[in-house]
Amino acid sequence: MTDEHPTRDLVAEFEAAYATRPPWDIGEPQPAFAALAADGRLRGRVLDVGCGTGEHALMAAGLGLQATGIDAAPTAITIAEDKARDRQLTARFLVWNALQLRSLGEQFDTVLDCGLFHVFDDDQRDQYVEALRTALPAGGRYFMLCFSDRQPGDRGPRRVTEAEVRSSFAEGWIIDVIEAVKIDITIDPDGAQAWRVSLTRQDG
Repeated sequence: MTDEHPTRDLVAEFEAAYATRPPWDIGEPQPAFAALAADGRLRGRVLDVGCGTGEHALMAAGLGLQATGIDAAPTAITIAEDKARDRQLTARFLVWNALQLRSLGEQFDTVLDCGLFHVFDDDQRDQYVEALRTALPAGGRYFMLCFSDRQPGDRGPRRVTEAEVRSSFAEGWIIDVIEAVKIDITIDPDGAQAWRVSLTRQDG
């Protein structure tokens, strides 16, 4: 009997993407996250989860915050470390599975997620949200950018509905705001339709 839904090898997929320049690697912070930084909403210890080549961790480091970036793709982490040296910024980058945040054994005041949530299937999404619980204390903030179901066509990652976001974070989180924004990408000057989600971790 064949498996109709084979498990994706996300590490291999992302390693292959970084053999060239992937569409999401725009060489600077996403405007939707840069706006959060400008508004002073990044605080304390910052974790950039699924950090890619590190732009958002480096943005936090540039603000004088203690920044860590994790990604499962070693190539992306190597590029991020090179950027940190070139820009003379202090940030820590680790090859790490975002589903295994508990084993990192650390907590952060702010978690940034640009384009990771939408790559997971349903089971992995539940694992990921549970992992985030271990990385954020009560009162910690989680900011997410994900592909939106408002994006036409089927090219690119899975689309996410507002209802899916609310369902995923229904327990143990306060959904502060879900905003319609865009993710800048290299292959379309108009960008891609996205949600920017701001959440606060609750007790329990």
